[in-house]
Amino acid sequence: MSLQLHRPDGKGGFEVRTGSDPTWREGLRSSRWGASLKGGKLPELANPEMNPTSAARSAAFWVALAAITFVVVMAGYLAGIWRLGGA
Repeated sequence: MSLQLHRPDGKGGFEVRTGSDPTWREGLRSSRWGASLKGGKLPELANPEMNPTSAARSAAFWVALAAITFVVVMAGYLAGIWRLGGA
């Protein structure tokens, strides 16, 4: 069994596409890929979904999370929800 590429034949069916496409590189001639830019370098694309968090803010988050977890666990032991040791 082999994999074959098929393309629409215009009559509602498919025709087998054999061989390679010698012009496949022309499909990559997008400015997004940098082909038409000076020097062929990629453009600087902004990512509005990603704003880096500072190291200090990240550390503060984890320290606060640890402190809240400690408080919840200690409150559970003091309230008798959890017990130390066996049965």
